[in-house]
Amino acid sequence: MRKIIPILIIFTSFSWAGSYENKIYRSYNDYLDERTIDGKNLAVNPERFHRFIENLTNSQVVIINVKGMVCDFCARGIEKTFKKDDKVKKIDIDLTKGKVLLAYSLEEIIDFADVNQNILINGQNAVDMNIITLNNNER
Repeated sequence: MRKIIPILIIFTSFSWAGSYENKIYRSYNDYLDERTIDGKNLAVNPERFHRFIENLTNSQVVIINVKGMVCDFCARGIEKTFKKDDKVKKIDIDLTKGKVLLAYSLEEIIDFADVNQNILINGQNAVDMNIITLNNNER
């Protein structure tokens, strides 16, 4: 059994990496409209999102939909993992909506496979990722 789990994790990582070649970049204004884009609802708790971006400038906000994040222990594990990453400027986890918000600088290249791997090692699955670019002039 111990040998099967790492194999499954590696297989899942490779399958996600190949399927997410076309990254989806959203603008801040698209997010505020809470529209459905490409059949996916971008909605996150608006107050929580505004608190998250309050002091962020020239950043990318990554919204990750997580499947299997059902308890505070799950959320804290994900938070701990991403806080170890020097590229992550800020993190917020909305357990009720199953969302993880990450802030990166505009220069960072965000790879879904890497993000998903950090979620997988905590026992959950990232099912979708959207990237919103925050420029000073959009607010």
